[in-house]
Amino acid sequence: MTHFNVVVPVEGTDGKTRYRRVGALFENAHSETGELYYTMQLDFPVGVTKLLAFPPRADEAPEAAAGTEASGGPAE
Repeated sequence: MTHFNVVVPVEGTDGKTRYRRVGALFENAHSETGELYYTMQLDFPVGVTKLLAFPPRADEAPEAAAGTEASGGPAE
């Protein structure tokens, strides 16, 4: 099952943006039609207007494709 980390950007006092995980987005397929849809599961109520989703890091998902570097956030 494919999933992405859902994060919110948080700017630190040093001016760098970091990404705080707030949940996960899962890719699903309808059992009869095979149509894809997505489910978002938040870890807690989030009062933000912008959510980002990234593939999990390799150490978070052992089934992640070997040889690909999934950082869980954009490159800085």
